[in-house]
Amino acid sequence: MKALVLTLALLSSASMAAAQTRPSTVTRPCAASQRDVQANGAIVLGTGGYTYDRFVRDRSFCERDESTEPAFVPSRDNQSCFIGYRCKSRSNFFDD
Repeated sequence: MKALVLTLALLSSASMAAAQTRPSTVTRPCAASQRDVQANGAIVLGTGGYTYDRFVRDRSFCERDESTEPAFVPSRDNQSCFIGYRCKSRSNFFDD
């Protein structure tokens, strides 16, 4: 009985992890990622391998002390696809 409960717990946690996958910009056309950012306002997208980032349509999706910077990501049809913006703290906005 304990083995059955443990097996069910492991299977449910694995299915929850699988449900948390995010679209990857690398495997999609540039326009598809652009549409997602515009439609959602803010969205987390994979950018290759285990990397990901949050992209926004405009500054209204950032914190009060943040500005936006243009975001370019690799996509299936464009190595440097402009999909929107990233929020960046104003305190280090000019440090880069």
